[in-house]
Amino acid sequence: MAVGGFTNAAGGADFEAKITPIVIISCIMAATGGLMFGYDVGVSGGVTSMPPFLKKFFPTVYRKTVEEKGLDSNYCKYDNQGLQLFTSSLYLAGLTSTFFASYTTRRLGRRLTMLIAGFFFIGGVVLNAAAQDLAMLIVGRILLGCGVGFANQAVPVFLSEIAPSRIRGALNILFQLNVTIGILFANLVNYGTNKIKGGWGWRLSLGLAGIPAVLLTLGALFVVDTPNSLIERGRLEEGKTVLKKIRGTDNIELEFQELVEASRVAKEVKHPFRNLLKRRNRPQLVISIALQIFQQFTGINAIMFYAPVLFNTLGFKNDASLYSAVITGAVNVLSTVVSIYSVDKLGRRMLLLEAGVQMFLSQVVIAIILGIKVTDHSDDLSKGIAILVVVMVCTFVSSFAWSWGPLGWLIPSETFPLETRSAGQSVTVCVNLLFTFVIAQAFLSMLCHFKFGIFLFFSGWVLVMSVFVLFLLPETKNVPIEEMTERVWKQHWFWKRFIDDAADEKVANVSNGNGFDPTSRL
Repeated sequence: MAVGGFTNAAGGADFEAKITPIVIISCIMAATGGLMFGYDVGVSGGVTSMPPFLKKFFPTVYRKTVEEKGLDSNYCKYDNQGLQLFTSSLYLAGLTSTFFASYTTRRLGRRLTMLIAGFFFIGGVVLNAAAQDLAMLIVGRILLGCGVGFANQAVPVFLSEIAPSRIRGALNILFQLNVTIGILFANLVNYGTNKIKGGWGWRLSLGLAGIPAVLLTLGALFVVDTPNSLIERGRLEEGKTVLKKIRGTDNIELEFQELVEASRVAKEVKHPFRNLLKRRNRPQLVISIALQIFQQFTGINAIMFYAPVLFNTLGFKNDASLYSAVITGAVNVLSTVVSIYSVDKLGRRMLLLEAGVQMFLSQVVIAIILGIKVTDHSDDLSKGIAILVVVMVCTFVSSFAWSWGPLGWLIPSETFPLETRSAGQSVTVCVNLLFTFVIAQAFLSMLCHFKFGIFLFFSGWVLVMSVFVLFLLPETKNVPIEEMTERVWKQHWFWKRFIDDAADEKVANVSNGNGFDPTSRL
C-alpha cells in the first residue's frame, strides 16, 4: 500500500526513555493520517460498485452492468478510463504533492505539515460528498491526494522520531495498521450505505471520510513537534524541553547532543539527492525502489481498490460483493497485528519469503477457479466456489498484510544512512505512489483483457520478488540503524562490492591528495 515509514537519527544507541502518555497519545493522533489514507483506498471501490453512483457519474458503465448485461464480457463491464481515473487521480496528486511535502516537513516541521494534510483532506471530502458532476468529483479526489502526499511524508517521520527506539518498529507499523483499519471502516460503511433507499448512500460513504480528516487536523493542532524537527530548525532549547517531556526524564543530554550532531551533519549535505546516487548508496536505493515496485505488483492494491467491483465481476450480487470486501478488510487488519508482534522476532526475510509462497499459491488457485468457472457471460458462481474464492483472496491478503504491506516501508526506512535518509524517503514515497497510480489506472482494463490471467500475471511477479528477497535482501532485524553499513551491507555477498569499492577508492583518493571523489561515479 501507499504508506510511509521513517527512522530516528538517534538509532545507534539506547537512551533512557519511558513510554509516556504524551508519546502514546501523539502517536495515536498522528496515525489517523493512516486511517484517512486507508478510508480513501477502501471507499472508492465500494462506491464505484453502487448503481446510483455509476448512473450519475458513469452512465456508460451503468448501462454495461445493468441494461446491457448480456452483451458484454463479465470481465469488461467496469472497463472505463474515467472510472479508473476517479480512483487513480488521488495517487497522481499524492505523487506530485510529495515534492512540496518534503520541503514543508523539513522547513516548517512535522506538525504543521500534518495540519496542511488535514486541511487538504477536509476540502477533498466536502467536494466529493457534494459532487454534482465528474469534474467536481475528480477535483475532490485530487485534494484528497494532496492530503495523502503530505500525510505520508510527515506522519511516519513524526511517529519514528517521537517514539523511544525500543518500540519504534511497532509504532512505525501503527501507521500501516491504521491504513488497514481505514479500509475495513470504509468497507463497513459501504455495506451499510448501499442499503439506503433514494440513491444518496454514496454521498454518505464519501462524506464520512470527514471523521478521520477532522481527527488528523485536531491532532496536528494539539500534538507537540518532534525534538528532531525543532533542533533542525535551530530551536535548540525548545527541542530540549520537548525531549524531556516525551522521554519522561531529565536524563536526555546524551540523546540531545546526538540529535544536535546529527542535525549538523545533515545540514552539511548540500545536495542529498545527488548524494543518493553515489555508488556507496546504490544498495539501499536499489532495494528501496525494488520493494516499492514489487509491493504494487503483488496485486494487493488492485484487490483492495476494487474488491467489491472484482467480486461483482465474478458473479457475486452487489450486497454479497460488499460483504466479501468487509471480510477481506477484517483479515487485513488482523494480519497487520501479526506483523507488529513477529517482525522483530522472526525477521524481515522470513516473513517476506513465507508470504511469497502463500501469495503465489493463492493467486494460482484463484486463476484456475476463475478460468474454469467464470466465463465471459456466466451469471453466477455456486455457493461453494464463491466461498473458496473469498477464502483464497483472504489467504492472499493476510500474507501481504504481515509482509509486503508494512515491510515494504519499514526496510527502506531503516537502511539509508543519515545523510541520504530524507532524500531516500522522498524517492521511496514517489516510486510507491507512481506505481500505485499505474495499477489503479490500468487494473480494470487489464481485468478486461487478461480475464482470469490477471492473477497469473501478479503471481508471476510474486515469484520474481521472492527470488529477489532470497538472494539480494539482507536481514536487518535488531541491527542499530547507524551500524547498517558495517553489519549488513559490508557482510552481504553481493552488495559488499559497492560499499568496499567506495571505501577503498575514498581511501586511495585521500592518500593521493587529489580533490576528485571517485565514489561519486555511477
